Amino acid sequence: MTSHADAAHAHHGPPIANRSSRIDAATLGMFLFIASEAMLFGSFFAVYFFDRVVNPEATAWPPPPFEFPVFVAGVNTAILVTSSFTMHWAVQSIRRGHRAGLQAGLVLTIALGLAFLITQLIEYAHVGFNTSDGAFASVFFGLTGLHGAHVFIGLSLLTMAAVRAFRGHFSPEHYHGVEIPGIYWHFVDIMWIVVYTAVYLL
Repeated sequence: MTSHADAAHAHHGPPIANRSSRIDAATLGMFLFIASEAMLFGSFFAVYFFDRVVNPEATAWPPPPFEFPVFVAGVNTAILVTSSFTMHWAVQSIRRGHRAGLQAGLVLTIALGLAFLITQLIEYAHVGFNTSDGAFASVFFGLTGLHGAHVFIGLSLLTMAAVRAFRGHFSPEHYHGVEIPGIYWHFVDIMWIVVYTAVYLL
């Protein structure tokens, strides 16, 4: 029978934290981080709606002669929403012990995320205005640029997860390194739907 001294000696790293929640500590930490990021986006949305309310020119948004590329952004939205499905596929695959599905799901998610970012950069290059053209332009680049930065961070996390996946680091018992970046990626996708609806459609 293993003694407490032997168990303590076998454990490496800091002591295991007391658990006061049914949610794993690492997953709970990601949810709390996402909550703080949602508040960050909320401050940008507050500026956006304030500008539209107090600006007399905001009856037409954006003001003439400028136009937002609604169709291109719609295609980009479809790309990013699809990446949520491939991310879900990756997580479900490793839960079932299917490593090939995990690897394919991560690669497809990264490819779709890169396609989203590249399309957004092309959109910026051809949109026809910049931040000096008015508050609407500052809000446009601020919100979409903030989201683009989050996509880049998500892609960095998923790339690290993909490298580990191809090295065989994950198993049906240990897949937090995929699940937690996946939670963040779903948040990024949901937030884009909100940004697209508010900025391009309303």
